[in-house]
Amino acid sequence: MTTPIHIAFIGGGNMATAIIGGLLRQGRTPDSILVIDPVPEQRQRLTTTLGVQTAAGPDDALRAAQTVVWAVKPQQFKDAAQTYAPLTGQALHYSVMAGLRTDDIARLLGTPRIVRAMPNTPALVGQGMTGLFARPEVSADERAAIEHMVEPTGQSMWVKQETDLDAVTALSGSGPAYVFYFVESMMQAAQDMGLSAEQGRVLALATFGGATTLATQSSDSPAVLRERVTSKGGTTYAALTSMEGAGVKAAFIAAMRAAQQRAAELGDEFGR
Repeated sequence: MTTPIHIAFIGGGNMATAIIGGLLRQGRTPDSILVIDPVPEQRQRLTTTLGVQTAAGPDDALRAAQTVVWAVKPQQFKDAAQTYAPLTGQALHYSVMAGLRTDDIARLLGTPRIVRAMPNTPALVGQGMTGLFARPEVSADERAAIEHMVEPTGQSMWVKQETDLDAVTALSGSGPAYVFYFVESMMQAAQDMGLSAEQGRVLALATFGGATTLATQSSDSPAVLRERVTSKGGTTYAALTSMEGAGVKAAFIAAMRAAQQRAAELGDEFGR
């Protein structure tokens, strides 16, 4: 490899692809990015579609990387750290691995310069939300560089305590699945009421998209916006009364607390 590597990715899956796409849109040259992935088809896809450099395993080019992005499965990290830590001691480390805490990452990598992230899948279309936590050893300039790196994938939010990332996981990390779950339910209801599944899909997605855009652009709270749609004795009132009677709100909050608890448990499991 002749071009110095600025950013290296350990793992070349969907989240790595989303970040790389953003870097290229910012003007980063493909040959300054290295992706290490053991799967030949994955490497071929990255080379063909993005033009980045790839490798199947340890490569001396890693020694020049300013930032190393860890995008492997959490259960694979321990072995990967043993393999790549000797080549990446100079770098700022950015983890998108679910659950793994920075204390454990630092212990296995031998460096405290770590930023941990909790992104979500809308990053693939530039509409993601990424929660960020930086250890004290990460400088202000390095935090700014991370913000710049994730900017093309959507919004980001720093948290002061790493445990807050468990709540971020429950809300936005897992959050797209909740939306898809509601869309599925609306599609089923559409069919039950005589519409087609496709009509239900179009109506549900347009409603979710329009409502979130309205809530984003409005100075009013979601509660106020909801009240404006709800006339006592009307159709919306009937629907919301049914949901309250079924305990939907309480169940939804409990579900997110379950996700938060599981995120904490994963940290215990993967950090061993």
